[in-house]
Amino acid sequence: MRAKRFILIALSVITVILEILPYGVVCIFANPEGEPWRRTYSYFDLTPYGYANFAPFIVALLTCVLLILNLISLLLKRSLRKTIIVISAIATVLSLAPLLYGVEYFTLTGALIFIMLVATTAVAIVKEKQWS
Repeated sequence: MRAKRFILIALSVITVILEILPYGVVCIFANPEGEPWRRTYSYFDLTPYGYANFAPFIVALLTCVLLILNLISLLLKRSLRKTIIVISAIATVLSLAPLLYGVEYFTLTGALIFIMLVATTAVAIVKEKQWS
């Protein structure tokens, strides 16, 4: 069981690292001279949030909460399984929100973050099933 706790922490750390990279969130700005400008930002950057792209920043915050909950669960040997499952599932669904704007707003980094969150949710659910 201890290995699954370390897997959850490792997945959370990898996800936070991917969210720190400045390639996860896309904003497309109008260009009066022709082709629109496509700029990418970190999930923690507030610029996309200011342009009404709220989901990436919320996903970043939820991922940090997940990391803290996994560390608390490991260090204090306290069961927070259901909370971890719910938060990781919410973050997973929200990580797909940029697709509502269109495919051009979704990056490879965003896809990797989605995959890491799906893996986190799956490991947490498997861990919950084994304890039940």
